[in-house]
Amino acid sequence: MAVKIRLQRHGSKKRPFYFIVVADARAPRDGKFIQKIGTYNPLTVPATIQLDRQKALEWLHKGAEPTDTVRRILSFKGVLYLKHLLRGVKLGLFDEVAAMQKFQKWHEEHEAHIKRRSDEHKRSRIASRPQPTVRRVESQNSAGA
Repeated sequence: MAVKIRLQRHGSKKRPFYFIVVADARAPRDGKFIQKIGTYNPLTVPATIQLDRQKALEWLHKGAEPTDTVRRILSFKGVLYLKHLLRGVKLGLFDEVAAMQKFQKWHEEHEAHIKRRSDEHKRSRIASRPQPTVRRVESQNSAGA
Protein backbone atom coordinates (compact mmCIF):
# COMPACT_ATOMS: atom_id res chain seq x y z
CA MET A 1 0.00 0.00 0.00
CA ALA A 2 1.50 3.36 -1.07
CA VAL A 3 1.21 5.96 1.68
CA LYS A 4 1.36 9.70 1.10
CA ILE A 5 1.66 12.68 3.41
CA ARG A 6 -0.64 15.29 1.91
CA LEU A 7 -3.01 18.18 2.54
CA GLN A 8 -6.70 17.64 3.26
CA ARG A 9 -8.77 20.75 2.52
CA HIS A 10 -11.17 22.19 5.06
CA GLY A 11 -12.65 25.64 5.52
CA SER A 12 -15.24 27.41 3.45
CA LYS A 13 -15.21 28.68 -0.11
CA LYS A 14 -12.28 31.08 -0.75
CA ARG A 15 -11.07 30.49 2.86
CA PRO A 16 -8.88 27.36 2.75
CA PHE A 17 -7.58 25.60 5.83
CA TYR A 18 -5.71 22.32 5.57
CA PHE A 19 -5.00 19.29 7.73
CA ILE A 20 -1.67 17.61 7.05
CA VAL A 21 -2.54 13.91 6.97
CA VAL A 22 -1.02 10.53 6.22
CA ALA A 23 -3.30 8.72 3.79
CA ASP A 24 -3.39 5.87 1.32
CA ALA A 25 -2.46 7.18 -2.12
CA ARG A 26 -5.67 5.74 -3.58
CA ALA A 27 -7.96 7.56 -1.11
CA PRO A 28 -9.70 10.77 -2.26
CA ARG A 29 -8.23 14.15 -1.25
CA ASP A 30 -10.71 14.84 1.54
CA GLY A 31 -11.48 11.19 2.24
CA LYS A 32 -10.29 8.58 4.70
CA PHE A 33 -6.85 9.06 6.23
CA ILE A 34 -4.57 7.07 8.50
CA GLN A 35 -3.31 9.79 10.84
CA LYS A 36 -3.49 13.58 11.19
CA ILE A 37 -0.04 15.05 11.85
CA GLY A 38 -0.70 18.79 11.66
CA THR A 39 -2.51 21.81 10.25
CA TYR A 40 -1.67 24.52 7.69
CA ASN A 41 -3.40 27.90 7.36
CA PRO A 42 -2.18 29.80 4.27
CA LEU A 43 -4.35 32.86 4.96
CA THR A 44 -2.21 34.26 7.78
CA VAL A 45 1.02 36.16 7.13
CA PRO A 46 3.27 34.29 7.53
CA ALA A 47 1.31 31.06 7.03
CA THR A 48 0.51 29.23 10.26
CA ILE A 49 1.84 25.68 10.44
CA GLN A 50 1.25 23.32 13.35
CA LEU A 51 3.13 20.04 12.89
CA ASP A 52 3.98 17.05 15.07
CA ARG A 53 7.61 16.69 14.08
CA GLN A 54 8.03 13.21 15.62
CA LYS A 55 4.99 11.73 13.84
CA ALA A 56 6.09 13.21 10.51
CA LEU A 57 9.63 11.87 10.95
CA GLU A 58 8.24 8.47 11.92
CA TRP A 59 6.11 8.28 8.77
CA LEU A 60 8.98 9.42 6.56
CA HIS A 61 11.16 6.63 8.01
CA LYS A 62 8.36 4.15 7.26
CA GLY A 63 8.44 5.24 3.60
CA ALA A 64 5.54 7.69 3.32
CA GLU A 65 5.99 9.96 0.31
CA PRO A 66 5.15 13.67 0.84
CA THR A 67 3.43 15.65 -1.91
CA ASP A 68 5.25 18.71 -3.29
CA THR A 69 3.50 21.22 -1.01
CA VAL A 70 3.89 19.05 2.07
CA ARG A 71 7.56 18.50 1.21
CA ARG A 72 8.04 22.29 1.31
CA ILE A 73 6.20 22.51 4.63
CA LEU A 74 8.30 19.69 6.12
CA SER A 75 11.45 21.37 4.85
CA PHE A 76 10.35 24.71 6.33
CA LYS A 77 9.71 23.10 9.72
CA GLY A 78 13.04 21.23 9.64
CA VAL A 79 11.70 17.68 9.47
CA LEU A 80 13.62 16.83 6.30
CA TYR A 81 16.82 18.33 7.75
CA LEU A 82 16.36 16.25 10.90
CA LYS A 83 15.84 13.14 8.76
CA HIS A 84 19.04 13.99 6.89
CA LEU A 85 20.97 14.37 10.17
CA LEU A 86 19.62 11.11 11.57
CA ARG A 87 20.69 9.33 8.38
CA GLY A 88 24.21 10.65 9.04
CA VAL A 89 24.02 9.21 12.57
CA LYS A 90 22.90 5.86 11.15
CA LEU A 91 25.85 5.85 8.73
CA GLY A 92 28.23 6.67 11.59
CA LEU A 93 29.34 10.08 10.32
CA PHE A 94 28.65 11.69 13.72
CA ASP A 95 26.82 10.85 16.94
CA GLU A 96 23.24 11.70 17.87
CA VAL A 97 24.27 14.47 20.30
CA ALA A 98 26.13 16.30 17.52
CA ALA A 99 23.14 15.87 15.21
CA MET A 100 20.76 17.36 17.80
CA GLN A 101 23.17 20.27 18.40
CA LYS A 102 23.25 21.00 14.66
CA PHE A 103 19.47 20.83 14.51
CA GLN A 104 19.06 23.12 17.55
CA LYS A 105 21.45 25.66 16.02
CA TRP A 106 19.56 25.59 12.72
CA HIS A 107 16.20 25.82 14.54
CA GLU A 108 17.26 28.92 16.52
CA GLU A 109 18.55 30.66 13.38
CA HIS A 110 15.38 29.72 11.51
CA GLU A 111 13.09 31.05 14.27
CA ALA A 112 15.04 34.32 14.37
CA HIS A 113 14.69 34.63 10.58
CA ILE A 114 10.92 34.03 10.78
CA LYS A 115 10.56 36.61 13.56
CA ARG A 116 12.55 39.14 11.54
CA ARG A 117 10.35 38.55 8.46
CA SER A 118 7.20 38.88 10.53
CA ASP A 119 8.40 42.17 12.07
CA GLU A 120 9.33 43.54 8.63
CA HIS A 121 5.87 42.64 7.34
CA LYS A 122 4.19 44.43 10.28
CA ARG A 123 6.35 47.53 9.75
CA SER A 124 5.60 47.61 6.02
CA ARG A 125 1.86 47.30 6.70
CA ILE A 126 2.00 50.18 9.15
CA ALA A 127 4.06 52.29 6.73
CA SER A 128 1.67 51.61 3.84
CA ARG A 129 -1.37 52.84 5.78
CA PRO A 130 -2.57 56.23 4.62
CA GLN A 131 -1.47 58.84 7.14
CA PRO A 132 -4.13 61.32 8.25
CA THR A 133 -3.66 64.75 6.71
CA VAL A 134 -3.15 67.47 9.28
CA ARG A 135 -4.37 70.89 8.15
CA ARG A 136 -3.57 74.14 9.80
CA VAL A 137 -6.75 76.00 10.59
CA GLU A 138 -6.46 79.75 10.80
CA SER A 139 -8.27 81.44 13.61
CA GLN A 140 -11.60 83.19 13.04
CA ASN A 141 -10.14 86.63 13.93
CA SER A 142 -7.60 86.72 11.11
CA ALA A 143 -10.07 85.37 8.57
CA GLY A 144 -12.84 87.81 9.49
CA ALA A 145 -10.70 90.94 9.62
